[in-house]
Amino acid sequence: MAASPRPGSPYHGRPSSSSSIHTKVEEELHDVAGIDYDKVTIKRNPSVAVLYEEALTYEQGTVISSAGALCAYSGKKTGRSPKDKRIVEEETSKDDIWWGPVNTPISEKVFSINRERAIDYLNTRPRLYVFDGYAGWDVKLRKKVRVVASRAYHLLFMRNMLIRPTEEELENFGTPDFTIFNAGEFPANRYTTGMTSTTSVSVNFKRAEMVILGTEYAGEMKKGIFTVMHYLMPKAGVLSLHSSANEGPDGDVSLFFGLSGTGKTTLSADPKRKLIGDDEHCWSDEGVFNIEGGCYAKCIDLSGEKEPDIFNAIKFGAVLENVVLDEETRQVDYSDDFLTENTRCAYPIYHIPNAKLPCVGGHPKNIILLTCDAFGVLPPVSKLTPEQAMYHFISGYTTKVAGTEDGISEPTPTFSACFGAPFLVLHPQRYASMLAEKMSQHKANAWLINTGWIGGSASSGAKRCPLKYTRAILDSIHDGTLANGEFEDFEVFGFSIPKKAAGVPDELLNPRKAWKGTDEDFTKSITQVAGMFQGNFKTYQDQAAPETVAAGPKF
Repeated sequence: MAASPRPGSPYHGRPSSSSSIHTKVEEELHDVAGIDYDKVTIKRNPSVAVLYEEALTYEQGTVISSAGALCAYSGKKTGRSPKDKRIVEEETSKDDIWWGPVNTPISEKVFSINRERAIDYLNTRPRLYVFDGYAGWDVKLRKKVRVVASRAYHLLFMRNMLIRPTEEELENFGTPDFTIFNAGEFPANRYTTGMTSTTSVSVNFKRAEMVILGTEYAGEMKKGIFTVMHYLMPKAGVLSLHSSANEGPDGDVSLFFGLSGTGKTTLSADPKRKLIGDDEHCWSDEGVFNIEGGCYAKCIDLSGEKEPDIFNAIKFGAVLENVVLDEETRQVDYSDDFLTENTRCAYPIYHIPNAKLPCVGGHPKNIILLTCDAFGVLPPVSKLTPEQAMYHFISGYTTKVAGTEDGISEPTPTFSACFGAPFLVLHPQRYASMLAEKMSQHKANAWLINTGWIGGSASSGAKRCPLKYTRAILDSIHDGTLANGEFEDFEVFGFSIPKKAAGVPDELLNPRKAWKGTDEDFTKSITQVAGMFQGNFKTYQDQAAPETVAAGPKF
């Protein structure tokens, strides 16, 4: 069917080669979900240019930045709503799921109520957008994902975050493995059993569906698919990981784990190494593959000097969320947090010049756990045993410091299981055991790198470990010299720490030697931090392996 030009438009459409495919999709959506294609125009896998036109024409406040990115606004919700996430408790998955604060159950009936509410809303829209793509670059393991949304911006976002099919793959796409119904403009009924607000993000593994109500924040779709992969992949014997990954010139792969502020994005973006992906990966019997087809970067205080690759990736085809622009020039003020500090950009991975395409690599040689210890007691680098790697992987430790959040005046510990607790579906020990098994099988080294304070705590006036030293440590990990050097035991935590690292002063490698205060103060601080680890780990102790528990700090 020929595209209809808007009034005054010089564009004249030509017939689409995939119009018969559109009909199949329309019929499938009608049969599966009750979408009324007689009243709703359904646009499947529109081009980037068409999505720009649709968003600019129909979505209030949407503009183009001076760099060519589509700037959209997500409304009242400018971040994820983890307290409103629900997983359906049903017979096919309930015995596997790690129920608790991360995974709150709802009944199949409540899911059906939310689903019907979403479909009813989508049927009132004059047009719907459908994107069919893949999660996972391994063609044998990838999952077919369908996104149904009423906002063009949402579809462009997922076009960037999923892997885009070729024309032939799209023609032969068939029935999706998982479907997202995004009716985020319409609220959930907060009086429905199990709802806590007008926002609802619910996943049903039995129906292979996700329903979104009451939030237009696009990141819910991205992390929703990651949650699904965190369930499906381990069930298939494949380890899913919240990590970045890069590859050296000799094909050696490194995985980077780290919570916000630890340097995961900065350190994995290495001009000497190819980027496999920035956030979500799987480790299979063949090696590592990226789950996503794009990157999702934080934009607050972004600059071309600090993050040139990300800054230059924000061009035509990219989506900017909730940023502030100059009204005349349409230049983005990345320092302006008037709408939110959580300003974001989604762009296809091929916008990064040193991306490795396809986004796959061999078995990792180095596993790097990043932390930012504001108490100043963890070494800049430690070599971990497989058991210690499990313990610290499950712990997912870092610290928040004064100025990062309102009300924080002293270093505050943060623990997030597997460096991504909000997205876990199975018990953390399941992921940790698979990681240790794969490390052992492929003889990978595990390292804990502290990008935080040395010589004292953040509140004492000490400084963070200089980035040049952290990069020097990483270089010596990648060239193999650190693993082959001489090590000594580190107290309480039982780590092996190197006596020397090229480009790093020897005295900085052992925190007690680098400590500017008294020995008594250091002993008090390291005992305090060890106690925090032990207190946190009680949550997982009931299902954790004995050898994992034994690898924790002792005092």
